[in-house]
Amino acid sequence: MPNDLYEEAIPIYSTSGDWAAMLSFPYLFNPVGEWIGWVTSDHDVFDVEGRYVGFLDDEPRILRRRLDEYRIPRRDPPSAPKRITTPALVPLPPFFRELPFEVIDVIDEDPDRLHPIDMGEFREDMN
Repeated sequence: MPNDLYEEAIPIYSTSGDWAAMLSFPYLFNPVGEWIGWVTSDHDVFDVEGRYVGFLDDEPRILRRRLDEYRIPRRDPPSAPKRITTPALVPLPPFFRELPFEVIDVIDEDPDRLHPIDMGEFREDMN
């Protein structure tokens, strides 16, 4: 049975114009349909382990203030969703405004922060 979740999902882009994720609130999925994070109602973005990643702006991009990383406490993630089937094509990205120095695009500058549950540098060892 096909998964129609992507029909109501919002594509998330990097500042460089790459399609990086799909948001089906509150879940974020990578382009192959793996769960990579979640978004709060305040637009804060967390990874699958509950670590702060940044915030979702209205363009839509995932951004982070350079110094916010250590102020935001870890949160308990929601239960893991099933993998989704993503669309073959997404709309072209909008024209993005320039970012001030104190804000970075997470996808362009630190993409490893959003990783599937079975990957990532903070993943605990199996031992």
